[in-house]
Formats: sequence, structure tokens, C-alpha cells
Amino acid sequence: MEKIQMTTPLVEMDGDEMTRILWKMIKDELLLPFIDLKTEYYDLGLEHRNETNDQVTVDSANATKKYGVAVKCATITPNAARMTEYHLKEMWKSPNGTIRAMLDGTVFRAPIIVKGIEPCVKNWKKPITIARHAYGDVYKNAEMRIPGPGKSELVYTAEDGTETRELIHNFTGAGVIQGMHNLDNSIESFARSCFEYALSTKQDLWFASKDTISKKYDHRFKDIFQEIFDAEYKEKFAEAGITYFYTLIDDAVARIMKAEGGFIWACKNYDGDVMSDMVSSAFGSLCDDDFCSRIPARILRVRGCARNRIAPLLPSLKR
Repeated sequence: MEKIQMTTPLVEMDGDEMTRILWKMIKDELLLPFIDLKTEYYDLGLEHRNETNDQVTVDSANATKKYGVAVKCATITPNAARMTEYHLKEMWKSPNGTIRAMLDGTVFRAPIIVKGIEPCVKNWKKPITIARHAYGDVYKNAEMRIPGPGKSELVYTAEDGTETRELIHNFTGAGVIQGMHNLDNSIESFARSCFEYALSTKQDLWFASKDTISKKYDHRFKDIFQEIFDAEYKEKFAEAGITYFYTLIDDAVARIMKAEGGFIWACKNYDGDVMSDMVSSAFGSLCDDDFCSRIPARILRVRGCARNRIAPLLPSLKR
């Protein structure tokens, strides 16, 4: 049988633990016998990321920009225990966070409903799609360990040298601080991606943040979504018979437990990270998800259970 010919290579991002094995099996048994497979290979295994000072992650993201399609295997984001286990130079950041930030996309994650696998939430009848902003927040943060008493400030230095200062905290003892940022143009891209996806799938769109507490950061997200909706999408949504709805993140969590599904829930980066796992797990499995990234590049993710996730299940599996 003549193999399918590829004209453009795809970016191959190898990963850690079980996904290295799974991806090799997929290639050997399902792809190579039928496709003249052309890939540009990057080893994103933790050991190789450590050897290259994480440059391999940046290179793989740039290659994805170039070729427009990639396959990424699941990777380890190290914690303190992994530092010792792998003899790491430093606690490298999440490869997913680095790649998403460079591609500046929106991740749409919808559970695949399979007959025989019933959602834990009994009233969920239709998929709930999480739209996750793939830039900024804690994934592009700066952190500092405060050793003792002192003052910490947020400082913005304009191009002309003028400074704007905001007190973070007067420390009377040791502690920690964290700085996060986001960009108006990235939030605007996120909002438009969500509105377009809602129109293309004919689903209602929810967006949730905590603007009552975060009166500048989260409120900026709320304002940009509303401004773009009113100016560009209000009439289109009315014609399509769908709605846009904003609420607080805690209210959204309460509402979602009583909903039947069939809508898109837009979240900031960290909220989307947490809520997408919660929703997909409640629908049956973390692995049964359909990923779509609304960016010029498309990334297919190969997922597998890492040791830290499967270990708690071992006693029940043995029984």
C-alpha cells in the first residue's frame, strides 16, 4: 500500500514517563505503516530540558509558529522533590505555560461524552467547554522570598523615567510576594476567540472572574469582554439565539453544578487550568478531552498518567 505523503513536517514534542511510550506506540503502529511521516523532533523530557536550560521548549514553540501544527506529549513540571530526583539546575517552568505564552492562544477544552461513562454530576447532559486564556497570570509571574522585615512595592517605570508606586505590604517578618501581568491585546484576542467559538458552535458563553476583589486586574478582563461584545458581537449573538453572560467566579462554580451543560465557560489562565480538570474529571476522565487552540498553530496533545497522579489510585486498583 502506498503511504500518504507529507509535504510539511509537524513539530514532534516528546515528553516524560508514560507518554514517551504511548507516543512511540502510536507512531509505530498507527502512523508509520500508513504515512510518510515527516517531523521536526524536540525532546521535552525533563532531563533534556535541564541540559538545554529549557531552550528546547522555546525552540519547539518557535518551530510550531513556523510549521503551524505540532504533537506534544505530556511533560513534568518539576517541584522540590523532582529537583533532587532529576538533579535539576533549577525548578524549570511549565513547558505548556511557556509554549502557550509564546503562541498567545486560547485553549478550548471540551469533554467527550461516551455512552456508558456517566458524569458524576447527574444533571450534566451536554458537554461543558472550558475556554482558557493561554497567556499571563501565575504562568508568567515573578516571585520573591522575603527574608525579614521591610517594605515591598509595585513599581512601574515609564519610558520617560517617571515612576508609579503602589505599596504591596509592610513586612514585619519573613514572607513571599508574587507579581503577575497581562496584556490588553492578549485579553482582546482571548475575548474575540471566545465570541467566535460561541458563534461557530451555537453555544451560550459565560465569563467569570473576581472583579469585586481584583478591581484593576480582573476588572480589566471584565471591561474588555463587555466592550468587545457590545461593539462587535451583541447583534450577532442575538441573531444566533445565544447569550453572553458575566458573573463572579464563585457564582459560576455554584451555577455550573446545577446546569445541564451545553455552553462555553471562559476563564482566566489559572482558573481555566483548575476548572478544566475538574469538569473533565467529573465527566468521566481527564484523558477524554477534545483540545482546540484558537491560534495560527494547532497542537494535538498526547496524555498519560504521571506517577504523582496514579499513585493515590494504586491501593484501590490492587483491591
